[in-house]
Amino acid sequence: MIVSGLALFWFSCHQPEQKADGKKVEVQVPVDSIQAESDNFVKSEAPDTRTKMEQGYCLPRHHNGIAQSPINILTFDADKYKSRNIPVRFNTQIIAVENLGHTIQVDFSDGSVCLADGKMYTSKQFHFHTPSEHMIDGMTFPMEMHIVNILKDSNINNKPSYLVVGILFKMGKENKLLNEFLKDIPKEESAKGLLPSGKANIKDLSRLLFNGSDANLFYMYDGSLTTSPFTESVHWVILKQILEASPDQITAIEKIEGNNARHIQAIYDRKIASTQIQL
Repeated sequence: MIVSGLALFWFSCHQPEQKADGKKVEVQVPVDSIQAESDNFVKSEAPDTRTKMEQGYCLPRHHNGIAQSPINILTFDADKYKSRNIPVRFNTQIIAVENLGHTIQVDFSDGSVCLADGKMYTSKQFHFHTPSEHMIDGMTFPMEMHIVNILKDSNINNKPSYLVVGILFKMGKENKLLNEFLKDIPKEESAKGLLPSGKANIKDLSRLLFNGSDANLFYMYDGSLTTSPFTESVHWVILKQILEASPDQITAIEKIEGNNARHIQAIYDRKIASTQIQL
């Protein structure tokens, strides 16, 4: 009985996969992938699946923390909670673009700041995720940009307070902002390419980024960093307007950084507010 049980276990973890040429190859299936379905795992029946169970497309993961990011923003819920207008002012200068392997990062010069709702933040960098990390009503977009700002004098107990502006992209017309640095991205991983002084800054680029009827409308919620250590000290503002970038621009970034989007997280009892920001 024990032997037959072990044989059944071995067979379930080493099922052959039928290839197009008729040959069979063994596919290693992790043990945890054949456990009973939980509330955020579903059966994997896609033709290219490698496990029996996978994270559901729109189902959030449940982290130890209760304020994790990214999340699926449900617009009908967010619009229930209107917040006051919040003034945001950038005074930044872009100086370099880095190929970090896991993302493309564009650095601001020392002294770059963001004044938001009367608080002074140090503007550090903006970077990209392909595909988007945040969802809107269950929809994923091909790319997301994060502008990272750290509250000045907030490094108490190594837990700084962040203001991160999230911008979602769809495929469409060529984006002028991306053209400012795309050709300067180093080919080598962990390399940095310097950009000419005065080439671009967020204050000037706001005219390129934010235009249209939803130009200054945002979703706002409290969450976390989307990379380790996932610190829960981030004030997120997600632009409602979906910006455009050309397929070639998005592909160029994705080829370098790959799929680097964290799965959506449980919202729990957090409120997502709809707000207007004065840029």
